[in-house]
Amino acid sequence: MKPIVKIEHLKKTYHTKQGETEAIKDVSFALMPGEFIAIVGPSGCGKSTILSVLCDLLEKSGGTIEKEEKTSFGYMLQQDSLFPWRTILENCLLGLEITNQNTEENKQHVLNLLETYGLKEFIHSYPSNLSGGMRQRVV
Repeated sequence: MKPIVKIEHLKKTYHTKQGETEAIKDVSFALMPGEFIAIVGPSGCGKSTILSVLCDLLEKSGGTIEKEEKTSFGYMLQQDSLFPWRTILENCLLGLEITNQNTEENKQHVLNLLETYGLKEFIHSYPSNLSGGMRQRVV
């Protein structure tokens, strides 16, 4: 059986005016179909950096990553990006407003999604009134 993802000797170095910081050094693993993996460790050990490299948000400094052709990744950041002065519904509609796609049909789709995720009764609430888990579901 072929791995969905295979990482060998992954390395990521951040460069600043003060010097270099090696965030990831020699990380290797393979994820097989049907497997779940957990990346655990203390704060600052490179967990989010590994995920950011896998999601192509950051370029690796070394090593190889092989992905099955139709494999895609996504992850939930610890800190959400909700605007505290906008209601939950207003936050959810922001992308549609910016792209001039805030039609009644699209707004109804957003309302349906909020209901699906158990947030219908909070659409007029502000982010500060929601738990961390609820805020992540909004994003």
